[in-house]
Amino acid sequence: MNASMLSYILFSCLLLSVQAEYCSVQEIIRYTMRLLGDSSVSCPCRQTAVSSCSCLPIPEPGHELACFAEGTKHLMENNQSSNAVITRLYLTFQSLLDRNLCQSLARENQCQYETKGNVKEFLNKILRTYQAFSK
Repeated sequence: MNASMLSYILFSCLLLSVQAEYCSVQEIIRYTMRLLGDSSVSCPCRQTAVSSCSCLPIPEPGHELACFAEGTKHLMENNQSSNAVITRLYLTFQSLLDRNLCQSLARENQCQYETKGNVKEFLNKILRTYQAFSK
């Protein structure tokens, strides 16, 4: 391995760590894990019936940030017991979106999705997306 290849690898690693920092990866993983451990957020997805926990968007690539902000806002507004963790998660996603950070997850500020899922599926999508950054 020559010196230029080594410097390229080191630079790539640096960019990934900066991207992870700008995306609030560890903070989002921590909040999401806490919510997944809370059984009160696992209500079913009912696409036809009106429910306090309707279906949440499972984003297409490049639209994650907008869909995560939209979904957590819905959770925040429709959660009977106000949950500070949901609020912090929403504010983090919205701040990243407003400040144009974490571009690989926000090519557009619009949420695009083909499917919807229940709260647990939505939170698992957040977790899988952000765990991919931390590897």
